[in-house]
Amino acid sequence: MNPLRVGVVGVGHLGYHHARIYTELLETKLVGIMDTDEERAASVGETLQVPYYTDLEEFLKKAHPDALSIVVPTVAHYEVAKSVMEKNIHVLIEKPVTKTVDEAEELLKIAAKRNLVLQVGHIERFNSAVQYVRGICNPPLYIQTRRLGPFSPRIADVGVVLDLMIHDIDIILSLVGSEIREISAYGRSIYTEHEDIASAHLTFANGTISHILVSRVSEKRLRTLEIMEKERYITLNYETQDVSIHRCIRDNGMGLMEVIEHPVFPKHEPLKMELQHFISCVREGRQPMVGIADGKRALEVAVEVLRQIHKNKLADFQGNIETLL
Repeated sequence: MNPLRVGVVGVGHLGYHHARIYTELLETKLVGIMDTDEERAASVGETLQVPYYTDLEEFLKKAHPDALSIVVPTVAHYEVAKSVMEKNIHVLIEKPVTKTVDEAEELLKIAAKRNLVLQVGHIERFNSAVQYVRGICNPPLYIQTRRLGPFSPRIADVGVVLDLMIHDIDIILSLVGSEIREISAYGRSIYTEHEDIASAHLTFANGTISHILVSRVSEKRLRTLEIMEKERYITLNYETQDVSIHRCIRDNGMGLMEVIEHPVFPKHEPLKMELQHFISCVREGRQPMVGIADGKRALEVAVEVLRQIHKNKLADFQGNIETLL
């Protein structure tokens, strides 16, 4: 079988790794990369020894890719994806899928009309630890996630909700499998015009409660997921891909004894697993594990979280004014 012709639009920090992995996969041929920054495009093209372009139309005309990774700033996701898909090219688009829910809905319609694979880059779904936990998880009573790290000016076009929290929103939605009943959220900006710290509570129709904390101004780096079940407590470290399972055993009527299990399972690079899944979906003509509908749903929740943050900021402001008066 001939390798699938693939390309990458946007080769910043993450886009470079998309391109690098495509050169490592036996079932793909990286036919080119594109970035509006000519210096960056040239650097990556020369490093990976592939043609590079600064214009999207020229790239598509000369490289003839069958499938593309789109790793550009969020504000450009819709226009780039729409332009590419209208040429019948399959797409993996990084999260968040688009800036607005309406844009995501439009891309969904285009993909359905043209029978294209449109995968959304929620990479944590392909984390080996997450996949292990999904296989053993019982209906959760409570879920807590923490995604913290030091400030970096690399992500400037969105706040932590669309940059970081949307990962955890997607994971929680996939684990709970129930409609959301209520969302409350708070956040504040520290170094940027967007929220740099945010906290959200999600309550589901089946009774599950979840809390998400994200920050890009923390001096401690942390990426964890904790799940409380009826008879177990599961902790997961996204970075090390380690899982611990805590349970209490009654010790002959004398009390409770805590037992901690550390399951062993194969660990893989999540991005490589994600791209392999994308390529196999294109080849086999099947829908991806994280499709446009999943990306749209996660975006809808993230948008509501942002609305709650804005509403609560106004409420706090009005409360302070009333106190002063």
